[in-house]
Amino acid sequence: MLKLDEIGKRLLSEVADLHRVPEGAYNIRSNGESAGRASTENIEIIPREDGAGLVIRIKSGTKNESVHIPVVMTKSGLKELVYNDFYIGEDADVTIVAGCGIDNCGPKDSEHDGIHRFYVGKGARVRYVEKHYGSGDGSGKRILNPGTEVYMEENSFAEMEMVQIKGVDDTNRTTKAELKAGAKLVVRERLMTHESQNALSTYVVNLNGEGASADVVSRSVARDNSYQKFDAKLVGNAACSGHTECDSIIMERGRILAVPGLEANDVDAALVHEAAIGKIAGDQIIKLMTLGLTEQEAEEQIINGFLK
Repeated sequence: MLKLDEIGKRLLSEVADLHRVPEGAYNIRSNGESAGRASTENIEIIPREDGAGLVIRIKSGTKNESVHIPVVMTKSGLKELVYNDFYIGEDADVTIVAGCGIDNCGPKDSEHDGIHRFYVGKGARVRYVEKHYGSGDGSGKRILNPGTEVYMEENSFAEMEMVQIKGVDDTNRTTKAELKAGAKLVVRERLMTHESQNALSTYVVNLNGEGASADVVSRSVARDNSYQKFDAKLVGNAACSGHTECDSIIMERGRILAVPGLEANDVDAALVHEAAIGKIAGDQIIKLMTLGLTEQEAEEQIINGFLK
């Protein structure tokens, strides 16, 4: 049974869509401690020797299993740094659900920094979902700084869904990936900032083997006085293909900086970057208002559809 209060359970629902103990392997972290943990025959979760995180080992050939490792924080002033290492065996096919929710009702900043390292074996497939969420009416900030490292062997596949829609005051997300021959990485980032929030996203993807490919796409909305920076660099070191895209909506006094980076070190490296930043088109709002929506309702519907 999970040791969580009602606020913790609500946060768990927001970041991991969990309303009860999940099936399969899991570790639920609450206010710096484990609130529940379970391994399976094919997925082992053990604490690191230094106590600062977990080691998750997924056996070769494991199919249709999942790992849940979300974090919830409800104490104001709590700060922590954890390291989670995932070893995904050859030809495995698994889903990993992470994410962090912070509810801060106090005067001190609360911060969670999580470093996740993925070692994806030959021919393995992994889907990784990371959601961030903040709530609470305290003056202390809700700070999340995730670091992700992905090391992909030949012909492996990784799909990463990064979501932050509400309540996080400051975030500095860094993602580094190293791809061998035939490996494919797909990243879908969805982000919304408001008030005076800041969000930095930095990606560096090294395409080191023949036939390696990466597709990194960010969709974001900056509202009020918030600031965002999307910095994506693809490095083609072999005959490979890569695409990055930043598609953003800016509202009120929001600010967005998109920094494309393409580095080709092989004559057969094919790399593309796209970026678009703009406001919501007036004709879109007018069209929805003719259907009976207010201007504010029309804006919200457009934003919700854009970030899906």
